[in-house]
Order: sequence, then C-alpha cells, then structure tokens
Amino acid sequence: MILGQVSWLDCFVFLVFLAPQLIIHVGFFPTLFCGLKALPFLVLRLPLTFIYERLLLSREHRSPFVQQASWFEDIVIRCVRYAFAYIPASIGRVFFSKWVALPFLRFRMLRHGYFRSPIHWHEVNKKDFKGVWLIKDEYNDPDIVIYYAHGGGFSMGSSYFYLEFLLALLSLLSLNFNNPAILSLEYSLVPDASHPTQLHQAIAGYRYLQSIVLSSRIVVSGDSAGASIILSLLLYLGNNKVNPRLAEVNGVVREEPGMAVLISPWVTLISPKDKNTASDYLNADNLHQYAKQYAGNKISVNDPLISPGKCKDVASWRKAPPEYGFFIAYGAEEVFAPEVRGLISLLEQASVRVDYVEEKGGIHAWPVASLFLCSTREERTKGLREIVKQISERMRSGSPENR
Repeated sequence: MILGQVSWLDCFVFLVFLAPQLIIHVGFFPTLFCGLKALPFLVLRLPLTFIYERLLLSREHRSPFVQQASWFEDIVIRCVRYAFAYIPASIGRVFFSKWVALPFLRFRMLRHGYFRSPIHWHEVNKKDFKGVWLIKDEYNDPDIVIYYAHGGGFSMGSSYFYLEFLLALLSLLSLNFNNPAILSLEYSLVPDASHPTQLHQAIAGYRYLQSIVLSSRIVVSGDSAGASIILSLLLYLGNNKVNPRLAEVNGVVREEPGMAVLISPWVTLISPKDKNTASDYLNADNLHQYAKQYAGNKISVNDPLISPGKCKDVASWRKAPPEYGFFIAYGAEEVFAPEVRGLISLLEQASVRVDYVEEKGGIHAWPVASLFLCSTREERTKGLREIVKQISERMRSGSPENR
C-alpha cells in the first residue's frame, strides 16, 4: 500500500486531529502561546525568506536542497526547521503520537480508497518491550523480518507516525519475498526514561524475533535516533556473544542479524562535527540537549553503548557486523553527514561490508520524508526502492534454499 503525496487538505486535517490532543496533553494556554509565538514566522519570515530564495536569488546561490526541491517540499521543510528549533519537545511528542498519527493515516487511506489496511498489523505488548507487528500473511511464518526503530531525537516519534512508511516498505518487500514482516519497536521516550532502558527494550524485541525466525533472516533498521539504538544493539550483540557450548545446547546458530539498514544514523550523540546547514532542518544545539537527556545525568555520553560513534576500536566493530553487512542512506547536506562518513570509514577499516548512498543535496531522513512530500510515485519511493533492492540482493542470496 503506497499512498499519494500529502496534500494541503491532508495538512489541514492533520491540524484538526492535532489541536485537541495538544489541549489534552499540553494544555490550552501553552498551546495557544506556542501558536502565537509562531505567528511572526508564519506571517513574515516564512513568506519573505521563501520569496527571496526562490525568486530573487539565482539558482546557484540557493541552498543545495532548495535547488532541487519543489515549492511544496521547500515550504514544509522550512516549517519543520522552525519547529525543530523553536517548538518544545513536549508539543512535538504529541505531533508524532499514536492519537494523532493513526486517525490521520486512516483518513489518508480513505482518501485513497482503502476502508481497511490491506496489510495486517497489530500491537505487541510484552513485559520487556512494546511494538507494532506488520505482516503480509498473518497465518504463515515470515521469511524475512525487518526490526525497525523510529527516529525523533529520543524524545519524540512513534511507530504509528511511521506506519505509512512501514506499510509502503512491506508492500515493496512483498514483490521479492513470500511473507515479509516488520516489527517496529515502540521504545520509551525521554524524559520519561533514559539509557539503558531503550537498549534493554531493543534487546528484548530482538530476542523475541529470534524465537520466531533465525537471526540470519532479521534485518535491523532504523533512522536517526532509532538507528543509533540499532548501532548500540549491534555493539552489544557483537561483544556479548553467547557461549559456544550454551549456544549448542540451546540451538542458537548466531547472534548477529542478517543485515543492517540505517537511514541518517545519529552516530555520535554529541560531536563537534555537528553543524547546522542551510539545507537541513535539524538543529545541532537541540540535538545535543536531547542527547544529554537520553544519556542521563549520571552516565557519560561517551559510552559507546550510548553513543556508538565513540567506539573507535576496529576490533569491536569487527565483532558487531550483521552477516551480510550494512547499507546506509544519508543526505550530503544533513547535520549528521560528517559523522556518518566517519562510521563508514571505520567499518571499512574493520573489513566490514558497507554500501551506502549519499544523496546529493539531501537532508536528514529523506527516504522517509520524501514518501510524504514528493509529487511523483517514482520520487516518493526512490529511497525505499534502493533499500528494498539492497535487502533483496543480500538476504535472498543468503536464504537457506540459495546456499
């Protein structure tokens, strides 16, 4: 199920769903104050900067993203950039919540002729973790599982906000696999919980999947903060391997997953290389504040299991790789780009297979954002199709029947 581009009608309906939830969870006056505070941006700064850069500047003097973006994409990203820099995370958290995202998805489905989802999904509520399970055929075992951790700076985001993206991913995977499935991890957000809670939940979710399929049939994946949790999970698995004798008794073949797919990973939580760019919507100062909340007051943000980029030990990364290596997609203009390049270099030094796509003029998590913003189906699914291609080539060649 791949829906069309988000329209201005969709944006209006989203705000209709959002407003009452903000009043319920944040309060009427804080919501009103935030809205009034945003008025100068919406009424003056947004139109003036948009007109100046789009109409008065020559193309070569525009930011790399604006050079290739449509007017709609440009306006939305300018609004997101403002929101990330100036709107409190408590409001952003409601923006991405289940109670806003789920009815909005159902509206978009109805607008495209779907009265119910053609792909089965349900919530998973276990003692040690929560998530959302999606599968093509709920009555048969999956032949591949994507274990996904969403982004949102550890303080925002939910599996429900990513449902449309995950449904599109599963739809494309269904072209190459018999019964693909996705488990989207619903990890605890800061400030409600900090590390190691999120890592423990990620480990519990992974152990749950190991009870369903072989580790080699699992693809661990995530974007932004979620990709950081996935990297921490890989370091944990690689450096806490099951005792060989114990593995023999329990029938455990290997701990590591089959593959890792990372979208704009937040490699090093606090890095001097993180610099705001003219194209990206992320704000480095806010990111570092979220990082400190995630690390917790009593834990060093330099711990590799908190900030994977702090692990410069080639031997540790050599122990951590999935069976068929990494695929990383990121934008050349995003705040995290220098650290992502550093991770790729480190993995190459460790002789780990790592393929990557650096999108020219691209911004943070564009394979996710483009699904909603781009005008043509080809543009919307470009990043997804590359991800599915990479997964299909590696995981199908590694399936038992192809060995």
